[in-house]
Amino acid sequence: MRTTPLNGNGFTLIELLVVIAIIAILAALFLPGLSSAKGKAKRTTCLNNLKQINLAVLQYAGDNNDTLPAAPNTSATYGTNVFDFFYKRLVMKYLGLPGAPSTQDKVFACPADTFYYDELNNNVFTAQSYHDQSFSYYSSYAYNGLGGSTNMPPTLPDQTNAPGIFGWKLTAIKDPVKTVLVAEESAFYPWSWHDPQGLPPGQCRFNDAKNMVSFADGHVSYIPIYLNTDYLLDTIYYDPPEGYDYRWSGD
Repeated sequence: MRTTPLNGNGFTLIELLVVIAIIAILAALFLPGLSSAKGKAKRTTCLNNLKQINLAVLQYAGDNNDTLPAAPNTSATYGTNVFDFFYKRLVMKYLGLPGAPSTQDKVFACPADTFYYDELNNNVFTAQSYHDQSFSYYSSYAYNGLGGSTNMPPTLPDQTNAPGIFGWKLTAIKDPVKTVLVAEESAFYPWSWHDPQGLPPGQCRFNDAKNMVSFADGHVSYIPIYLNTDYLLDTIYYDPPEGYDYRWSGD
């Protein structure tokens, strides 16, 4: 007995192409939304990290006559690096984290931290987490700890002081809503883990790089950071002009 193939059980070539086109259109519509959702989730995790770290620093001040952390021999030449080891161990103590700093300290790891610029090697882009480097003391975050050194950069217009809240009393800070306490490391240069930009070789800084920043009043915000192109200095060495929602200095 001969059988005949049934008609209408398969797609024609045109129908298949239409289905593929529809899938492509839907992917184009939904993928940016998924990417945006992932970015927001990373910022939320980063915000929660900074809130915990911020609270630990404020608790330290509460236990020390309202005085914020101050480490001896902090040098403005090295930015926050000398201070950060002291600051991280202090925060670990108040968060109840045992042992020495390590890559396992997830509260110090921004999930968007997937690269950094090697300042000691012509700002070479490095596709590794800053948090995972030993020189960062395994932290994506840094304390606003200048202001306690007399070793000022020679190109600043005012060499008598550098902004920062080294050893300040909380009650002495004039605008705690705008005064930075702890921020993502990238805010100090600035560049951005959350909104990365394609930059020319040897360049890592750009104006209005968006970063997660915590403040002396306890809140955390996602804000742009001002870059003064008149100085080849990290942003922590100068306050921004009017219109920005942060200050490094407490006065």
